[in-house]
Amino acid sequence: MATWKNRGLRGSFLEEMINYTNEKYRQEGLALIQKIPTPIKPIEIDPIHRHITLAYFEQKSTVDYIGVIQGIPVCFDAKECATKRFPLANVHEHQIAFMSEFEEQEGMAFLLIYFKEQDIFYYLTFQKLMEFWERCKKGGRKSFSYEELEPRYQISTYDGVMIHYLDMVQQDLSDRDKMEHGI
Repeated sequence: MATWKNRGLRGSFLEEMINYTNEKYRQEGLALIQKIPTPIKPIEIDPIHRHITLAYFEQKSTVDYIGVIQGIPVCFDAKECATKRFPLANVHEHQIAFMSEFEEQEGMAFLLIYFKEQDIFYYLTFQKLMEFWERCKKGGRKSFSYEELEPRYQISTYDGVMIHYLDMVQQDLSDRDKMEHGI
């Protein structure tokens, strides 16, 4: 069982930027996306400062964010990667299962990845994630490299605080439509 104390604040930079972006999208009436808190069970509480110092995760989380963009249900997870290679171990089986079921219900699932070494934000489509996942399950590489990704899904940032992923959602929708119609 994972403890909260050992996980630190992995992904907090990316999540702060996504939270800020989501708030801007909400204010502009473009999207309504919520951060899904991971339920924890406090074990130790600092009696003086009244904050949790040790906790266990009560259950496996599904994804970090869920909501709706212009009537389209979306769910996604935020991941940070320190190198040019993204380890698929950072995505868990139960997350893949949830995103698969979400897609089956005509929602959109994806990952937002921050490649720290390159200082690049990337939108990974569910289809591409599944290609890498299946390759791994069939005995292939247990990671994918930044070079394997499609450059058109690199996310632009404005003012250093917003991760404009709605453009990538639109690109994903367009690509899905082309595939569906054999274009």
